[in-house]
Amino acid sequence: MLKDVQGEVDSRQVPLKHVGIKNLRWPIIMKDKTKGTQHTVAEIAMAVDLPHDLRGTHMSRFVECLQELGTVSPTALEKILDTLKEKLVAEKAMLEMKFPYFITKAAPVTGQEALLDLTCRYRAEKGENFQLYVCVEVPIHTLCPCSKEISCYGAHNQRAVAKIEIRSKGLVWIEELTTMAEAGASSPIYPLLKRPDEKFVTEHAYENPRFVEDAVREIALQLENDARIQWYKVTVESIESIHNHSAFACVEKK
Repeated sequence: MLKDVQGEVDSRQVPLKHVGIKNLRWPIIMKDKTKGTQHTVAEIAMAVDLPHDLRGTHMSRFVECLQELGTVSPTALEKILDTLKEKLVAEKAMLEMKFPYFITKAAPVTGQEALLDLTCRYRAEKGENFQLYVCVEVPIHTLCPCSKEISCYGAHNQRAVAKIEIRSKGLVWIEELTTMAEAGASSPIYPLLKRPDEKFVTEHAYENPRFVEDAVREIALQLENDARIQWYKVTVESIESIHNHSAFACVEKK
């Protein structure tokens, strides 16, 4: 029988909030609103709390527990956390995954379809209660109202990123959050544009100018009106085209 060094008693009396593994790449299956499921690859972090009297945790058990994960859902994630707490004798457990997610977008005029990639994060925690935070980063297009107002012709415009993080009491699809983000923009971002599409997007953005402050407020209003969403944080960052800096605005529900 090999000695269990991690299980030794520690006399320093210092409890640890998070002990675990990170930067683990793992194939996952996500629920897809249109196609049913979608396969992607996540970067995983998993952790538990460690009592003051234990020297270490058993790192191999994190990967053992992760192998039980099927299609990602709140129920599946909570089951993983329950197993972690049981196997590692912990009061709290955490699982975080960052992954690319792809949605199909049709160009606004020609209708040609292509895949748009989004950066998503799930953070699941469980002590006494289970909590799941969903974060989606959506590329959008903003056009400056001030530039339009003071210029004889044209206005500076640029790509921006709308980052929406929520905690909800029901399923909110990644696709739904993407639609909310795009509704706050001067125009959505499209992965494939032919000339008629490009003309439409350019003119549409010009007729719909938005500061980052405008965009973040428009998104917040949609989240506020969704009864499923208990908490949210929205940040819009504009990668400015005429400045050597970015502009951003943020709002959080208390």
